[in-house]
Amino acid sequence: MSTGQQPSRRTVLTAAVVAAVASGAVPASARAADDPAPAPSRPVDYHAWTTYHDWRRGTAEGVRAVAGPRPGVEIGTPAGRTDYTDPHTGLTAAWDYATWTSPVHRLTVPATEVIASWNAHTPDGTWLQAELQGTYSDGTATPWYVMGRWAAGDQDIRRTSVDGQSDGKSSIWTDTFAVDDASTGLRLTDYRLRLTLYRRPDTHLTPTVWRLGAMGSDIPDRFTVPASTPGLSRELAVPRYSQEIHKGQYPEYDGGGEAWCSPTSSQMIIEYWGGRLTPEQLSWVDPSYADPQVDHAARHTYDYQYEGCGNWPFNAAYAATFKGLQAVITRLASLTDLETLIAAGIPAITSQSFLKTELTGAGYGTSGHLMTVIGFTADGDVIANDPASPSDEAVRRVYLRREFENIWLRTKRYNASGKVVSGTGGVCYLYFPAHPTPRQSRALAAVGVC
Repeated sequence: MSTGQQPSRRTVLTAAVVAAVASGAVPASARAADDPAPAPSRPVDYHAWTTYHDWRRGTAEGVRAVAGPRPGVEIGTPAGRTDYTDPHTGLTAAWDYATWTSPVHRLTVPATEVIASWNAHTPDGTWLQAELQGTYSDGTATPWYVMGRWAAGDQDIRRTSVDGQSDGKSSIWTDTFAVDDASTGLRLTDYRLRLTLYRRPDTHLTPTVWRLGAMGSDIPDRFTVPASTPGLSRELAVPRYSQEIHKGQYPEYDGGGEAWCSPTSSQMIIEYWGGRLTPEQLSWVDPSYADPQVDHAARHTYDYQYEGCGNWPFNAAYAATFKGLQAVITRLASLTDLETLIAAGIPAITSQSFLKTELTGAGYGTSGHLMTVIGFTADGDVIANDPASPSDEAVRRVYLRREFENIWLRTKRYNASGKVVSGTGGVCYLYFPAHPTPRQSRALAAVGVC
């Protein structure tokens, strides 16, 4: 859930989702679970660069494309050297750097919002910056926006989003590019992404980036969404972790409890796929704490600018540090999309906000919360590992299908004061194998993930 000290960033985005879009509601239909149909037209465009050919097509200054089982880009001969003053420590250090810039991607859906994400290895002494620059529907260009400064560890820099970025037409809200006033009809029609890779001077260290992508969307402005038809009964064996048993732990990483829903959910799915932390990696955690891997996930997703663990791309990047995993941030269109993924063995992390009265059995309301969808009952209701539970044993919940689908997919809602605020519009974290099976690949393609 959101930290108690700050409003949900989705509340800040309310102004960016004012305009309704004539198209976009994707009709849901039952289909054979092991043979998902091609994705219908949807108001979401996820695109990524992942192959050796992709990396060769970009503009490289000091980077080289590397082939192999997981093609990527890394520093070859640095393009130059620069000083970086960490805004969270005040320390200035010199770094060698190199850049890779993607080709322009023309959005199939002119977008009001874009969220970038990346998968990378950043050994000690390295880090990366991801940026986005695009073209508006009026023909003008955005500035280069910083979408995140990332390192897996925290000894070299403090990973951070960058506040205060705006050109009067769009702004960056933590991890999300958003058109300031969508009611004007202004949209982003294309974009390119730029990576800057950094390493300690006079070393042969390098970050390696395997996946770089972004999700552009123009979600219909709505309080309610069309109901989907149940089409699957299956439950995945995903580990169960409670965020609440960590309440008060490590205030420097936002203190556990409701603030840790995102890393707790991430850790559940990471371990579902076999990701494990070593005793050495967990040695910094107080040995009296249960589930120390959740503390570790919180520390390694913490955004020092946002002052919380809820940065969406940072959670995906953390998941991808585990061998054999990749991760994306996207939006899905309905629970039918989630059924397609569950049928292929892929659980998902969903983001939603709701009043206590809007989700039967939750027992709480929230301005922003992450939970893990692990299956569906015979009646089509949602089986979720909800980290907002008092114990690990209580994490498994069953939520009514219609209620869950609506609170997850809507873009507008009423808060406890009766004020109209924003919803997340189907945001979803997807973590899956670096080399998916054919069935998993078909399921991912069916929901628009390449």
